[in-house]
Amino acid sequence: MANTQQPAGNKGRVQVIRSSLPYQVLLYLNGWYFGFFFVCEILIFIFKGETLPYADNVLLAEVILLFVLAAIEAMRIFFAQKGNLTERIVGVVVSIMLSVPAILGALFLLLWQTYVLKVDVILAAIQLAFTGLELIMAIVSIINFAR
Repeated sequence: MANTQQPAGNKGRVQVIRSSLPYQVLLYLNGWYFGFFFVCEILIFIFKGETLPYADNVLLAEVILLFVLAAIEAMRIFFAQKGNLTERIVGVVVSIMLSVPAILGALFLLLWQTYVLKVDVILAAIQLAFTGLELIMAIVSIINFAR
């Protein structure tokens, strides 16, 4: 027989869950995709460093940018997940603010690095799609949390 009694602190209250499951799933998938993206980009940089001529320290600068992008992306996903699960606007807003440098980093890898291969374009475009969808979902979540 199931216990149907409510805990003493919740008598008569109905708690509405406002966190977004699609947003959380998207963040989870992006976390795994970014890990794949990062490993692929490192391997691509190794290939480029061995086969293509680079000016002094340019390859190093681009690799450092990739590591900075990884740190930003990890923080962005962390704050978005925590903000969504705790239904706090602050975490989601921090995630939106971190989306700007994340988008610029992905655009750099897509358009402005020294050598852009087709695989770079595909990987960075998928990353930008994830970030764009998460940005839309973050705005929807903020509106939902504010009600």
